[in-house]
Amino acid sequence: MTKLNSKVPKGPIKDKWTTYKDKIDLVNPANKRNIDIIVVGTGLAGGSAAATLAELGYNVKAFAYQDSPRRAHSIAAQGGINAAKNYMGDGDSNYRLFYDTVKGGDYRSREANVHRLAEVSGNIIDQCVAQGVPFARDYGGLLDNRSFGGVLVSRTFYAKGQTGQQLLLGAYSAMNRQIARGKIEMFNRHEMLDVVIVDGKARGIIARNLITGEIERHSAHAVVIGTGGYGNVYFLSTNAMGSNATAAWKIHKKGAYFANPCFTQIHPTCIPRSGDYQSKLTLMSESLRNDGRIWVPGKLEDAKAIQQGKLKPTAIAEEDRDYFLERRYPAFGNLVPRDVASRAAKERCDAGFGVNATGEAVYLDFAAAIERYGTEQAKLKHITNPSKEKVTELGAAIIEEKYGNLFQMYEKIIDENPYVTPMMIYPATHYTMGGVWVDYNLMTTVPGLYCIGEANFSDHGANRLGASALMQGLADGYFVLPYTIGDYLSDDIQTGKIPTDSPEFDEVEKEVKERLEFFVNNKGTHTVDYYHKKLGKIMWDKVGMARNAKGLNEAIQEIHDLREDFWKNVKVTGELNELNPELEKAGRVADFLELGELFAKDALEREESCGGHFREEHVTEDGEAKRDDKNYAYVAAWEYTGKPSEAILHKEELEFNDIELKTRSYK
Repeated sequence: MTKLNSKVPKGPIKDKWTTYKDKIDLVNPANKRNIDIIVVGTGLAGGSAAATLAELGYNVKAFAYQDSPRRAHSIAAQGGINAAKNYMGDGDSNYRLFYDTVKGGDYRSREANVHRLAEVSGNIIDQCVAQGVPFARDYGGLLDNRSFGGVLVSRTFYAKGQTGQQLLLGAYSAMNRQIARGKIEMFNRHEMLDVVIVDGKARGIIARNLITGEIERHSAHAVVIGTGGYGNVYFLSTNAMGSNATAAWKIHKKGAYFANPCFTQIHPTCIPRSGDYQSKLTLMSESLRNDGRIWVPGKLEDAKAIQQGKLKPTAIAEEDRDYFLERRYPAFGNLVPRDVASRAAKERCDAGFGVNATGEAVYLDFAAAIERYGTEQAKLKHITNPSKEKVTELGAAIIEEKYGNLFQMYEKIIDENPYVTPMMIYPATHYTMGGVWVDYNLMTTVPGLYCIGEANFSDHGANRLGASALMQGLADGYFVLPYTIGDYLSDDIQTGKIPTDSPEFDEVEKEVKERLEFFVNNKGTHTVDYYHKKLGKIMWDKVGMARNAKGLNEAIQEIHDLREDFWKNVKVTGELNELNPELEKAGRVADFLELGELFAKDALEREESCGGHFREEHVTEDGEAKRDDKNYAYVAAWEYTGKPSEAILHKEELEFNDIELKTRSYK
């Protein structure tokens, strides 16, 4: 049995990372040329890692599921990236970012990792500016930033509504330079289907060429997994449908512990669904909450009239509106963290105050912001006594500058003008804080196997502050892994090439091929989507924004039964040796059907509420999450033994020496 060892360095928290870097073993530049590294996934974490490792001199093989790294799910991050630069002079610091992140994660993260993240965050901005990322600038030409949910400072740097895309293009350009040099060998349209362990160390992967169906063997001295989260276990999520858990789940089944699967994030600002046929919800940047005010009708009869299409929101007087976040959380208002904002919206909708036809939406209103900006602009332009129309015109222009692309997207989907009629939003599954357990070096419980970005169990804890996903992915890839992996690889400078014609590669390839053959030969009665949809509904209804013991026990049984039916009755059209999206999906959903059960098991085991994990049995008098620090201040790391129901729990106790554990309050 593997014993958990976080390998957190000793000493004061502010010195840990510096001291660690000073003392690790290094690989000299000439020896780096003799070492191969596989990087699976080329989003922000994988892309930045591949580029940086190649710049250092290692030989990198990078694997992208899409036709190029620029299409990773990271591009969906619109709002921005956090960094403790204190550009606004409003009191930000490395310590404040560290504190906010630990508090925002409801005190369920590893202190040392979070402090390191805060320390390197400033480097990320410098790196990206140097790459030409077009961050927004204020009227003086300096980098602009704004506030995101759960903080009292402005630290979110952004590139209009396309921050993720722009940061990814920065990483992609760095990758392209290394591809041109021959230091990165790029494998687009490839999916990793399993990892190969030789003499107890990760030494390669089995991948499928998604165009030809060919099964390939690839070897290396170390393997890095950066394939994102498992949000698509919910059929309806904001994740790209290509985002999947296969790589992470396969390494879990080969010995890497899977930690805190029940810690998932619900994002509060998504366009509500319009029917059960959808597989994905449209994400709207949380930055909208900087200016938009969230409300529902204060009177139940008004809400009913709106649901029936008899009343417009603009007809409801100010005194008849319930700005429920400002009412419940006066210190933070609309900028409370995502988990709090999402649950508060659910509570209002469950009470009957929802504002779309299904009663599952709340308003995000920009009228006050338009008036505020319009009045300010009139003063700047020396317009005395401007008309209401002029103020609205000037204010709308500022809103368009800030959020125009999001407003345009909303109008195209909903067919309503959000400058005039308040937007409708509702929470949806977004980011997963759980994932593969890693130590301080970002290494899993399998030697030589690393996991970075959203794919690992994260520095965020039980909830993620907005704009911190990009921060963690790029911190891991640019500034952490390149140091820590060298310490491990220093033992491999004389190993030589890892052969792929070994029994270990033979065995894993055989497993992969047998599974693929099963799918195309099964000739069942139901499509893969049929099972994915059913799983997603179980997860959302019973393991979603709120959970209880009864629902979780039911979910565990229902997922188990669904999985058994899947293996009997799934139907996969198409052939093995061709482009076959149904075959790709089948492998993924098979993994989700195992992961979903472990997810529910983990949620059942954690008898407390914290962050994105809300147990209805554990709430304060005013309905907030109630933590149990005495019994649950640990990372739950699960060891695979053959079935999700028989997974063994290992606890990494969390120590808080630099932050006082206290009840999280945003009031």
